[in-house]
Amino acid sequence: MDAVIAYVDGADPLWQQDYLATVRQPALTKRYRDWGTLPFLLRGIERHLPFVDRIFLVVSRESQVPVWADRSRLQVVLHTEIIPEAYLPTFTSTTIELFLHKIPGLSERFLYFNDDMFPVRDAVEADFFPEGRPAMGFSRHLWAGNLYKRQTRNADRMARAALGLWPGLFFLRPQHTCSPMLRSVSEEAFRCLEPQLLATLTPLRDARNVNQYLYLDYTLLSGRGLARRISNQHISLAATTPEKLAKAIVSPVRTMICINDVEMPSQRYQTLRAAMVTAFSKHFPSKSVYER
Repeated sequence: MDAVIAYVDGADPLWQQDYLATVRQPALTKRYRDWGTLPFLLRGIERHLPFVDRIFLVVSRESQVPVWADRSRLQVVLHTEIIPEAYLPTFTSTTIELFLHKIPGLSERFLYFNDDMFPVRDAVEADFFPEGRPAMGFSRHLWAGNLYKRQTRNADRMARAALGLWPGLFFLRPQHTCSPMLRSVSEEAFRCLEPQLLATLTPLRDARNVNQYLYLDYTLLSGRGLARRISNQHISLAATTPEKLAKAIVSPVRTMICINDVEMPSQRYQTLRAAMVTAFSKHFPSKSVYER
């Protein structure tokens, strides 16, 4: 199987020019901030998920590829290779994620990572694809009280519509961790819904958007996926300390760790970033084959 990572470096001047020309205002720091942890995600996949064959890094432009990346090992995919020109440039993951199945040469089974998700303990294929079927934990929700949950509810309703099912009172919300996905099932869902999906695409996040949970919901509701939780620890940087963050990384209690960014003062960002990079460097002291 393959791994796919969506990555953005908001400090890239060329990316900032694209954003300003499209949106007409500077980008929000939190959503596009690079914590310097991409090398540790690559090291985590190499060390803890040895069954992964290739890693695809999805970026908006060549200037987004880190200078330390070994292009002979890391498969770089530009947005222009998978997303129609009419919807570019885009600065929202909800648009990018809907087109991941179009990556040239992508394996049937793949794991999709945001760049804040890290394997920190050894895993086997069956942790993500027991008997070849993608497994993901799901919770049921009634109230979509923020933008993220509204997009999640949109995904649930659209998946049900594609399968001829009525929308329920509750909507499904998958775990916030790496997503085990089947390329053929994503393609099938996209074909069923293409006009409706294209109508939801926007350059920035919007309440009309549908996130990649569409494909997870569709896989489960069509009987080709399993409702089984992935071992994952979720950490919000709004509710932790540098010491707790470092301990979670160095002495992990779950297979995966997701570290969720939030708005914060510059000093707190610098303190947490230093703690995070130091802890990851201790857990992953050696470079991966994806680094020069």
